[in-house]
Amino acid sequence: MTIEARVAIVRERIVAAAAAAGRSAEEITLCAATKTQSDETIRAAIAAGIKVCGENRVQELSAHLRGEAYAGAQVHFIGHLQTNKVRQVVGKVDLIQSVDSARLLEAIAKQAQALGVTQDFLIEVNLAGEASKGGIPPQEVLPLAALAAESPYVRLRGLMTIPPVSLQLGQNRAYFANLRKLLVDITGKISDNHGTIKYLSMGMSGDFEDAILEGATLVRVGTALFGPRPPLDAR
Repeated sequence: MTIEARVAIVRERIVAAAAAAGRSAEEITLCAATKTQSDETIRAAIAAGIKVCGENRVQELSAHLRGEAYAGAQVHFIGHLQTNKVRQVVGKVDLIQSVDSARLLEAIAKQAQALGVTQDFLIEVNLAGEASKGGIPPQEVLPLAALAAESPYVRLRGLMTIPPVSLQLGQNRAYFANLRKLLVDITGKISDNHGTIKYLSMGMSGDFEDAILEGATLVRVGTALFGPRPPLDAR
């Protein structure tokens, strides 16, 4: 199946899920998770209508930027970001989706200040308390959001989560619903966000329709767009 066909199918599924939730598909941003994809594949996806690409690894991000693979699309960093690699990401992407500590946020703000930019970001929330995944517990979200509000060099745009792996459709809806409630809660408690908080990044290839039903405004889709990921050494 061609990338064009896969993009069309995913968009049809987004439209159907949005309609089932009484929402407009225009409210939902499709982020193509381009992990392990080649420059050529990314360009083909953008030509097929993809407007946002999400990269998991700093090394791949840097290589694709050098190859101008993302031309015509926004770029989000959606993987775990180490503080020692902040300089390779800040100012180079439109959104960092995976901020999970005050230390990382401060490093991002410092680099953004050095560049004279304001870096948009999401707070990654670990709703299930899984040790194998990044993200902060829900009770730490408001303090981190308040810390961000103190700096003009970072701007909180919303929340992101990766729920537990589930083979059963609908099993993760409770996590998605909880993230939506958390977003509503912090938005009501931060007085100076100026309406910039807008993203609920949740849902991937196996569960993005459930995420849309629970209020997702951004879904991160890889396999459904590109098929099974090629190994890194096959690129």
